[in-house]
Amino acid sequence: MNKHRLGTSELYISEIGLGCMSLGTEEDKGVYLIHEALEKGINFLDTADLYDAGRNEEIVGQAVRHRRGDVVIATKVGNRRRPGQEGWDWDPSKAYIKSAVKDSLRRLQTDYIDLYQLHGGTIEDPIDETIEAFEELKQEGLIRYYGISSIRPNVIREYVKRSNIVSVMSQYSILDRRPEEEILPLLAQHNISLIARGPLAGGILTERGRVKAEKSYLDYDREALLALHDKLTQQSGHGLHLTQTALRYPLSHPSVATIIPGASSLEQLLQNVSAAGSPPLSEETLNMLRGISNANQYAQHR
Repeated sequence: MNKHRLGTSELYISEIGLGCMSLGTEEDKGVYLIHEALEKGINFLDTADLYDAGRNEEIVGQAVRHRRGDVVIATKVGNRRRPGQEGWDWDPSKAYIKSAVKDSLRRLQTDYIDLYQLHGGTIEDPIDETIEAFEELKQEGLIRYYGISSIRPNVIREYVKRSNIVSVMSQYSILDRRPEEEILPLLAQHNISLIARGPLAGGILTERGRVKAEKSYLDYDREALLALHDKLTQQSGHGLHLTQTALRYPLSHPSVATIIPGASSLEQLLQNVSAAGSPPLSEETLNMLRGISNANQYAQHR
């Protein structure tokens, strides 16, 4: 599988990663799927301390504890669970980040995290303090690099301007082309990579996606989703496999280092990996996809 450099870091990650959030809480199943992913050439695993209240990190840690050198582990911080309270609240403080990393390291059974990501962020955050926390964790050797996970242009711009992030994780697909107008050009200018999550748009951009198109998605209503799915399916009759096309679309931009589709079954994992063996989309195909989909834009957090 092709590997791409993540920003200006020394990390080279598989162009198709594994979004671990959908693995579930059963250890044997999750470990099995991670091992299968590694055997198929995936080396980038994305998790978060928020997923299943830390259980997801534990499963990842169990799966790679004897193969730590073979994988690039990315996890996230900022959503804080408090004992005795349901749910979580947002805490980007330096004190919390430096405390939470220790819990993630324990659950992941490792002494360092390759990519530590702020799991969200607002323009009202103490951004300099947050950056300082990540920089200190780098100096202490607890993390190798850091990035942010955000769909807020104003937040992304501040971290690009004020920090040493090597990546931005953001939703990006044929149905969600919002990064194209401003975020991807900004990242390209600063040699920062995009990690594309949601490339299959919650399963809509698959052969079985019509059943997923029961509600609206961004600026698409149900009828528009069904019409677009029909058009994409028709193109499949001309040699384009819908799921593979959807997975290859974000990878067509040079600033995208990897896509991280989730997988809750071996079938889904193999379907995702199959895109690695398909050729890059031609300019003709890309123009067709752009012509039948919306060039949607970020309307909030300007």
